[in-house]
Amino acid sequence: MEQIKPNDSEGKARKVKDIIKPAKSISDKVSVRAALDEMQARAIDSSPVTDERGKLLGTLSKNKMNRNVGGLGHDPKIEPVEAHIEKNSAYCFEDQTIAEAERIMLNAKVGEVPVVTGEKLLVGAINIEAITREKDAWKKTPGTLRNPASEGATIGCSIPPLHQQISQS
Repeated sequence: MEQIKPNDSEGKARKVKDIIKPAKSISDKVSVRAALDEMQARAIDSSPVTDERGKLLGTLSKNKMNRNVGGLGHDPKIEPVEAHIEKNSAYCFEDQTIAEAERIMLNAKVGEVPVVTGEKLLVGAINIEAITREKDAWKKTPGTLRNPASEGATIGCSIPPLHQQISQS
């Protein structure tokens, strides 16, 4: 998993832990069918996978499991999810800056990443919408020191700005 190490040179920039949301994960010990059922119930296409201690192992993709298990004729009721975990998926640390988390998401071309402790224990998730709300609030607060580099980080981004679609409805 490609990572950007926390950078203290950005001064008092807000940290990921300030805006994370709770995240549910799927156990690495369940079957593909159980994982697909859980993802269907939560209306999600991917999910973090953790071991029994809560350590992040990677992510599961509903599409990848359907292709690999169903396409190869394996029985999803007994096929373990372990073989289908994407171990090189993006994540960030709770003590990284919000700008660093945004760069991780942009580099990975994803709208949300799991957030972990230094020991890689899952503590939540951060998404591009939360970062956008944080940046908008930051711009509206008079006298706030801003990091102009992080504001321009979305230039050239290939991810459609989801926050615009939401705010226009």
